Amino acid sequence: MFDRLKIGGPRLVLSLLGLAGAVVLWGLLTASADPGTLTGRFAPDLALPALVDFVGSGVGRHHVIVTLQRLLAGLAAASIVGVVTGVVIGLSDKAADATSGVFQFLRMISPLAWTPIAVAVFGVGDAPVLFLVAVAATWPIVLATSAGIHAVDRAWVEVALSLSATRWETVRAVYVPAIRAHIATGVRVALGVAWIVIVPAEMLGVDSGLGYAILDARDRLDYPELMGVILLIGILGTGLDLAVRTITRPTSTRHRGGADRPSQKTHSHLIAGGHYGRR
Repeated sequence: MFDRLKIGGPRLVLSLLGLAGAVVLWGLLTASADPGTLTGRFAPDLALPALVDFVGSGVGRHHVIVTLQRLLAGLAAASIVGVVTGVVIGLSDKAADATSGVFQFLRMISPLAWTPIAVAVFGVGDAPVLFLVAVAATWPIVLATSAGIHAVDRAWVEVALSLSATRWETVRAVYVPAIRAHIATGVRVALGVAWIVIVPAEMLGVDSGLGYAILDARDRLDYPELMGVILLIGILGTGLDLAVRTITRPTSTRHRGGADRPSQKTHSHLIAGGHYGRR
């Protein structure tokens, strides 16, 4: 949906109108409730000022920064493990057959189901949060990378082999450039999954982060701030998704017929490496 937005275009106008309509509907649903009741304290005229106060405070900014740091650390770990694993099972049918059952089983387990084990092994603090985020984000990257390997045009691989490229040189010069778009897609999906997981993960005994801020607001019975933090989570998540889409858009352009083709440097690189015509 968000990749369809164009600044100044009619789609953006319609999206903003839809957002305004959602806020109006939210206000209507809470307008009939007394401001002193629980429902009334979630009203937009209370939640939106609370959101501004939370973001404007040093404590609120600290929670945001901590959450983003944990998210990026967990996503980085998942990217390394996911890309390497995806390349291995994409290139080796034996590795894919040996791990398909195990990976499918593990992939279908909710990341939050690992919470007791994460706390038991890593204790409380950042470590279990990073573990849960990494577990959630790894599988989309593994699947996207493996799919990208299988989508590579076999003709390009044959060119590398005809130049007597080694296995590693073929991976580096042919497969890696060709699967960048798939990896970017996997990272975008992984980011969305990780963002959903990190909030409940931050309720595991840590004293900072947006998940902790929700629990803190609940314990203080500050429901306008609680709703404000929920809105902030949605705003940040949307912003992160748009940022990743914008950053990866140039590498996401696919040629017709499947995966991206390796760059023109591939042929020159293999020749420069002294492999042209070598048997």
